[in-house]
Amino acid sequence: MGIKNLILQGEGVCLDFKKTITSAEKIAKSLVAFANNKGGKLLIGVADDKSIVGVKAEDEERYMILKAAHQFCKPAIEPIFDEIYVDNKLVLVVNILESDTKPHYALDDQKKWWAYIRIQDKSVLASRIILEVLKQDQKDTGVLISYSESEKKLLQYLDLNGKITLKQLSKLLRCSYKKGQQILVNLILTDVIKSHTSEKEEYFIAV
Repeated sequence: MGIKNLILQGEGVCLDFKKTITSAEKIAKSLVAFANNKGGKLLIGVADDKSIVGVKAEDEERYMILKAAHQFCKPAIEPIFDEIYVDNKLVLVVNILESDTKPHYALDDQKKWWAYIRIQDKSVLASRIILEVLKQDQKDTGVLISYSESEKKLLQYLDLNGKITLKQLSKLLRCSYKKGQQILVNLILTDVIKSHTSEKEEYFIAV
């Protein structure tokens, strides 16, 4: 797909626009979110309104991206750069592949490490459940599910109500949040349910 058509699609799960890079900490969040998801492209020199402003100092932008990827991401991320001219303006394309060493964490300005995932056009803090899914998903052992009464109750609840939160599950099963989290993680890993996350709420639905 041409770069203009890509820009017209607008920002989303796999695409982010940056007019310029102002902070290694901020851009690390986007890099980590893409690596923890299915990968994505960062277009430097494109404004949020889809207008192409171009990159003024390409070497500086590259330096900031590499600094973010190597010093502010853990494990480090290796971006792949492309240079594309659109209407005589340079757009720096930063390709981030889906990682096989998830989860990745970004360092914030308080020197704390946080994992992010991509939800629509936002880089959102990964919940404990999603973090555990990312960790478990990298293991080759697989997950063996035995459908106990707990799993049956959960699926029956979803059949009737459509969605459930961790709090609702804990109440339904009269179990701890930790036990509820493990049930949800196992069912996500075996593609029985999936997570829906926003900045306000996380809930789960049947696949």
